Amino acid sequence: MNRPDPATGPQAVSPEQERGRRDRRSGDRRQAGGPPAPDTLFGASDMHSSADSFFDPGWLAAGDAPADSRFLLRQARRAAREQDSALTRIFRTYAAARAAIGVGLVAVQGAGSLLGARHSEWVALISVVYAVQAVVLWLLPRFGALAQLPQNAWQRRRQWLATIGVDLLAFTLLHLLAVGSTFNFTALLVLPVLMAGVLTSRLLALGTAAAVALMLLLVASRSVLDGADAQLLLLQSGLAGLGLFIITLLSGELAGRLAREELAARGSLELARQQAQLNRLVIEEMADGVLVIDRRLRVRAANPAARALLVEQGLGPPAPFALRDRPAWSALQQAVERALAEGSWPEAGHDTPLAFDGGHTRTLRMRVRFMRSRTPAARAAVAGEDRAGEPFAVLLIEDLRTLQARIRQEKLAAMGRVSAGIAHEIRNPLAAISQANALLLEEELPPAQQRLARMVADNVARLKRLVDDVTEVAPGLAPTARAVDAVAEVAAAAADWARTVQLPTGAGSRLRVDLPATPLTVSFDHEHLRRVLVNLLDNAQRHASAEPGAIWLRLAARDEGSAELSVLSDGAPIPPEVERHLFEPFFSTRSRGSGLGLYICRELCERFGASIEYRPRPATERLRNEFVVSLRRVAAADTPHGPPPP
Repeated sequence: MNRPDPATGPQAVSPEQERGRRDRRSGDRRQAGGPPAPDTLFGASDMHSSADSFFDPGWLAAGDAPADSRFLLRQARRAAREQDSALTRIFRTYAAARAAIGVGLVAVQGAGSLLGARHSEWVALISVVYAVQAVVLWLLPRFGALAQLPQNAWQRRRQWLATIGVDLLAFTLLHLLAVGSTFNFTALLVLPVLMAGVLTSRLLALGTAAAVALMLLLVASRSVLDGADAQLLLLQSGLAGLGLFIITLLSGELAGRLAREELAARGSLELARQQAQLNRLVIEEMADGVLVIDRRLRVRAANPAARALLVEQGLGPPAPFALRDRPAWSALQQAVERALAEGSWPEAGHDTPLAFDGGHTRTLRMRVRFMRSRTPAARAAVAGEDRAGEPFAVLLIEDLRTLQARIRQEKLAAMGRVSAGIAHEIRNPLAAISQANALLLEEELPPAQQRLARMVADNVARLKRLVDDVTEVAPGLAPTARAVDAVAEVAAAAADWARTVQLPTGAGSRLRVDLPATPLTVSFDHEHLRRVLVNLLDNAQRHASAEPGAIWLRLAARDEGSAELSVLSDGAPIPPEVERHLFEPFFSTRSRGSGLGLYICRELCERFGASIEYRPRPATERLRNEFVVSLRRVAAADTPHGPPPP
């Protein structure tokens, strides 16, 4: 018959097994049907090996699953763990049935003898031999001889002879010897015919049924010769033979369908494993926290981002855990209870505070998605429960500060692009104004008009600097990083800056410079490093006092991979409400300031893999304000190209 190889499955096979399958297909003259196992995306992905997964393996228990759940439940997981095919299990059941029939035959013979019934010695001998062979063969697969269905033609022939062949011989002999007695062994012939239809090819199964039918007709013919009713015996034998053919065809078709369904199920399971693995990888790498919470407020799944947001430091407990376990999660617990009870949540999310020990707080932006039932009956069943109306809630959580920072960064990026376009449009008219004003200053003008012309020149220069600042940080080509000797560059830039602002140098100067004695090579650009340093020194000079050492510039190696450039000043500490806006564009505490100095410093540092931050110093120190630039150290011979990786 046309059906798949019983030993086929998604597991890997050896070359000998593959050759055996080809042998069987050539003997059957038909290709097995059913879909082949699909190619996998991840190779041997296993849904059950979840040691490194953030999912609780039992997070969808049978009592919690909705009626239309598509997750693997206990029965599906048990089937997935089963390595043997369905036909292999049928063969094992067949072996156990043979052993039971053999023991039953011996028991019937023994019970008849005890009751005084006389039996043929040949019948008793055949029953005992058959029982011994069936029991031994039933126990033999446990030791590996016939644990699986055969893989090649020789093994199949040997197994057919040892099971179906022995059954046909034994039951035929019993039937022949029992003719005219009170015992009828004809029904036992159904078992080998049935199993031939299940376990062998269609041709061999039909041949087995035909042989049994012919044997029944021959026995009936012999009885006719002995004077029995010919019409009745031949009719009974013919109907029995027809029934055997029908049993063979039906069992073969059912076995083929079973094998095809099993192949399709294993293929679907493999696809489900791939999808589960893919979902796990995607969710685990998400920046947003993901929590799956049931009606009992028990977290059944949590990715690393969510576990980090639920605790003050480090990672929270792995799933499963309850929201009632920690007092800090009380607000989150109440929000989830309300969401599960109402079955709705604002699309934009809702802010939920977490109050940790020690007074530290964190506000989470929480969005909720629900696992709604798909059928009206399932929805009615779920809604009719005494507990919440929704079985599960999927929480997407994010730190509100991170969200606000991202939104602010997006706005700044958009504003930077707009500002760059405006600056480009202003540059040409500004150049014309500057040139016209320079021509006016060349003329002999009255003192009042000269003052006006100089005011125009000063403001033109100020606008030009503003345009240059905006253009400096506008999006464009990636800068080229170079190996720069920070000691030499910082020393030269500090000396030039001191001469420009007419600041005397020496022991009593406001500027104190502390540099290493050996070169310190960093990844940056000469001009951009100078620009960052000059902006920081200008900012320190505006807020520092006139005392000696009021401004301290220092450069030091922090470790083998980084260095720190610091500018400290003794001005008043920056208030917290001002500190959070220090590096935003166009924010300034001075009426005539552009508010781009520190913003430009941050943008230039980020382009070269550096960072800048403000660090308030302790109240016991004189220099309370410190701006620190963290630089990447490189070897002197290295000349990196393009911006460094983030």
